[in-house]
Amino acid sequence: MTYFPVFLSVVLVLRNQSAELHAIIEQMTTTVAPLVSDYELIIVDNASDDDSVAALKQLTGEQGFPNLQIYALTKEVDSDTASWAGLENALGDFVAVIDPLADDIQFLPNLLDQAVSGADVVFAVNEQKSPQSLAYRSCAWAFRTLYQWFNGIDMAREAPPYRIISKRVVNFILQHPTPALIYRHLPATSGFSKANLSYSAPPKTHRKKHLGESIDHGMRLMVATTRGPMRLMTLLSLFGAVANLVYSGYVIIIAIAKENVAPGWVTLSLQQSGMFFLISLVLLMLSEYILHMARLSQEGPPYHVAQEFTSAVMTRRQRLNIEEACVIPQDTDGNAGGRSA
Repeated sequence: MTYFPVFLSVVLVLRNQSAELHAIIEQMTTTVAPLVSDYELIIVDNASDDDSVAALKQLTGEQGFPNLQIYALTKEVDSDTASWAGLENALGDFVAVIDPLADDIQFLPNLLDQAVSGADVVFAVNEQKSPQSLAYRSCAWAFRTLYQWFNGIDMAREAPPYRIISKRVVNFILQHPTPALIYRHLPATSGFSKANLSYSAPPKTHRKKHLGESIDHGMRLMVATTRGPMRLMTLLSLFGAVANLVYSGYVIIIAIAKENVAPGWVTLSLQQSGMFFLISLVLLMLSEYILHMARLSQEGPPYHVAQEFTSAVMTRRQRLNIEEACVIPQDTDGNAGGRSA
């Protein structure tokens, strides 16, 4: 196995998986420990309502796993926000974000090799996806198409959740006013050197995603990361104004050229229906931007850590306590250093 002389942080987001915690952490430890010179496993418990927190406390005890850092959130948040809760507390030279139920941990050395070779951001796409409903797939396709149109990237293929980012990219994201929201998008468009990899592995479990929550997160991401929708609405407003002017000219021409014209009921109805449609679209996008600004000013922090605890054994701390013995050479007369007088 390839060895990398770096400090690696691995972020895992888990929820209601107390029965699988030991197996997940054991697999991560046995894979990551021989791979790098030092590591930490950052587990973000996304407000589990089973006994996951109690199980994690046991796993961080004297007889548990080393190098664990646990963050238990008070309320459930989306996966990107939960991942950021671990990312901003990571200490490693590189930070890997892995979904243990969807991503292949055995592919991690390939990502790390690209990161150590100079890529600040390395993405990995699994060609095999968990099956989702037709409605979810349709909405996901529509969102990806619009997002690629506005921002020029395909979120699913060019900015997937499975990634490794360097510490300086984390520091760069921290400067943004809403890092938890734009963390998924910003590394792919910020100008840092990046690499995109792909692999094929069956997911360990099939998880159904909630359409409503995904739509809400997608709308917030669209509004927060691009001005494209607003620019489109201004163009529609301009088109509506021009069309209204042209239509008014058409009405005047008809009124002059035709003698038997109804008292304007048809033309007035068409004008009102068309303009109200455009105005409705403009108001829709304006309301989304207003909601976004209100969310930033009123909601407060995007997440809150209820409990934080670490492993009783931390390998990097043990190394700090090692003192190297200094051996002083002696001469042939038994005197320390130098010659006898």
